[in-house]
Order: sequence, then structure tokens, then C-alpha cells
Amino acid sequence: MNVYDFLDKTPAIGKLVVIEGTDRALAERALAVLEDRLLARAERDLNLDRMRGPELDSFKRVAEAIMAMPFLAERRVVVVRGVHDLRAAQRRELWEVAQTVPDGTTLVIEDLVPPTRKSKPEPFGQLAGKAALRIDTTATPEVRTRFIRDALTEAGATAETGAIAALSDSEEDLGALRTDLEKLMLLGRRISREDVLGETLSAGEAKAWEFAGALVGGRTKEALRIVDELFTQDPRGAAIPLLSALAGEYLAVWELTRPGGELSAKMRWRERTLKPIAAKLGERRAKAGFERAVRGFEAIVIGRADDPRMVVELLVSFAA
Repeated sequence: MNVYDFLDKTPAIGKLVVIEGTDRALAERALAVLEDRLLARAERDLNLDRMRGPELDSFKRVAEAIMAMPFLAERRVVVVRGVHDLRAAQRRELWEVAQTVPDGTTLVIEDLVPPTRKSKPEPFGQLAGKAALRIDTTATPEVRTRFIRDALTEAGATAETGAIAALSDSEEDLGALRTDLEKLMLLGRRISREDVLGETLSAGEAKAWEFAGALVGGRTKEALRIVDELFTQDPRGAAIPLLSALAGEYLAVWELTRPGGELSAKMRWRERTLKPIAAKLGERRAKAGFERAVRGFEAIVIGRADDPRMVVELLVSFAA
């Protein structure tokens, strides 16, 4: 089932749900809606278990969670995310557990691989077949266009047809695309195709800002995933955009920790996200993060650092 078919309709939700496809932003949206439909907020503390598959030593914890009885609720929900990062033996172990889900429990598995991919072991959606509700998050052109139109409507913004087409044709994931839209909406008028071509980030720049936002926001594992992705694509050139974005992010947070501090027009689109981070980090830590990122940038540019990736990973460890 296409993710928007799931969002627009109310299909039956049984014992097993597989979120598949390729886009993390859509997976987040589908999971949030699933939890809303399955459990009232007051029921979640005692009836909702969230886990990340790669962080589990074994799947005994998942087995125990699905066997627990619902408490003052009709259903228990167990969510296992990041299954696409598991090794083959781990996938087989989890699949054995998934076949034992009792009545009154829903197991949600996030396995972000294309639903038609041929591989061994098979993706969970293929293994489950019709026994599971399968939600496909693949960002097809139609899905991208719907995502853009929904984002514009939610923000009370408008865009020319050509602008929507240009955004839809980009190769960015939807998280980066949402970032571009937030920037474009600051123009305060109907977004044109020329605006899109002039203001949107390149794929590499978008990933670098995604890394900086994840790290400064405390999502270290997500930041490391992006580091690995960018260095795999460009071992020699990945460090500079990563550290540039990180310095910019820390500088913005540092500015917001000061009385009356405000961001430049170029960064104002980030203010709503960065204000709570600034309150949490405080001036001293934000300043230290900025200075480390600048020193790392300088070390790579002047050739003092032999291993750019190590510089980036050291900064990640400091931030963590």
C-alpha cells in the first residue's frame, strides 16, 4: 500500500505491519500515524515499546514485549526500527519472532528497502505477504508531488506549477526537500521555478546540513550514518561541507543563547528548530562546538590533518 493511501484511508491493522520503501521522512510520518490510530496517548506509557533493531544483542526483548498483555487498553504495540541495517542472521531471528505475535498485539517493523527488491534473506514485506499491512514509503514522482503540495498547504504557502515540478524532479530525499521548502517559504510570496533553481541546496549540501542538525540536536547515530554515506561517496571531499555546516549550525545556536540574539536572514528558517536546542546546550557548549568545528575545518584546509574522516568523527564524539 502506498504511504498516502494509508494516510488517506483507514485500512485494518492486524498483528503485523511492515514499513518498507526508501524514504525516512515518510517512514516517520507513517509510524506516527500508526501509533495515533492504535493507541490513545494516555495508553502509550504502558502499552508501547520502541526499539532499534541494530542496538539489540538478541531479539529476546522483542519476543517478551509482544507476549506481554495490554494494560488498560485494547492493544499492545511493539515497534522495531532500522531493521534494514541488520545482518542476515539477525533478520532471520527477528522473522521467527514476528511469526509468534499473539492476538491483541501489533508488531511494527521498519525495513526500508524497496518492496520488490530481490535479495536473500528476503525483505520482511515479501516474507509477510498478505499477512501484514505493508506501507510503501518509496518517493515516486507522484508521492514527491503530493508531499510538496501538502507541505505548502500546511504552511499556507503557494507555488507555481513549474516550481512544484522542479522540486519534484530533484534527487533529494524528502527530508532535504522539506528543508528546501522551508527556505523558499521565507520569500513570503508565490514560489516560482526561478526561486527553486536559485535557492535549493545541492544534494551534498542538504546532507551536510542534515548531519549538522542531527549532531547538534543530539541524534548522534543519525549523524554518523550521514558521515558514513558522504565519505563512501567522496572520501577526499566530504569533510569540508560537513564541518562547514556544523560550524554554521553551532554558530546559529550560539547566537540564540545570547539575550536578544537573532539569526541572519539566511538562517532564519532554522530558528524554530534551533531555539529549544540553544536552551538545552547553553552558550558555553554552543561556543565550544563552533570553535571545534572551525579548528577541524582549518586543520583539513591547511593540511595539518592527515585523516579528514577521523577529524569529523572526533568532533562527533565530542558532541556526543
